[in-house]
Amino acid sequence: MSYPGGGETRDDVYGVTPLVTGDAVVLELRPAGFATRAAAIAIDFLVQVIALIALGLLVNWIGVSVDFAATSAVSLASTILVIVGYPAAFESISRGRSLGKMALGLRVVGTDGSPERFRQALARALSGFVELWMTFGVIALVTSMLNRDGRRVGDFVAGTMVVEERTGGRRDTAVPMPPHLAAWAATTELSRLSPETANAARQYVLRYGELAEHTRHEMGSQLADTVASQISPLPPPGTTPPYFLAAVLAERRRRSLEAMNAEGQGRQERR
Repeated sequence: MSYPGGGETRDDVYGVTPLVTGDAVVLELRPAGFATRAAAIAIDFLVQVIALIALGLLVNWIGVSVDFAATSAVSLASTILVIVGYPAAFESISRGRSLGKMALGLRVVGTDGSPERFRQALARALSGFVELWMTFGVIALVTSMLNRDGRRVGDFVAGTMVVEERTGGRRDTAVPMPPHLAAWAATTELSRLSPETANAARQYVLRYGELAEHTRHEMGSQLADTVASQISPLPPPGTTPPYFLAAVLAERRRRSLEAMNAEGQGRQERR
């Protein structure tokens, strides 16, 4: 396998198998717990009920001067907007998160680790009207309890699952600098390196030893290509993806700490 410089990736470089999405974001597909999902649904349900009540009062107030047919049409449209439109639009815009999921650190993703698309969010919302609203959540409850990943009918229809974004007790995510790349790393321009790409690279490096050989090679090439397109100059010939990514991450962290220290000293001097 080649990556800037074409070196072979060693199997003893670094040590939940993640997936790399088309957006170069690593996702550990850790299914959300049943209780957490239920709490998130309850929050969203409460938000929707409040919205329905508010819209209902508004429609009734407007309906005093409007004929019954128009009032009924507006009421129906408002109900559809809240029950189907809200979750579909909100999850699409926020990339798989509703208000309830945001509060509890959850996100909807495709079963392949890809970000939730609008068609998937719409499928989940339409299915939710039946399994969450018409049956008071009974269908969703039973379905979630019968499969390992806690997926409801809407998830099966849309090809999605709900995963945890927050995990406690993680090990230190600091990546050490490969000594032979320290001089090169100090000269790199990192301002274009996105946080999403850096996070993907960090998880790859930290979990390198846990990945299957073909996965680590393919994933390493993909991430290295992505990082290389956002920095300059490229590393020395023969640099392998794990060392390349580790050097970039270590240098990025070093500069960030320096900036924080400088800011702290500046505040103390102003006092």
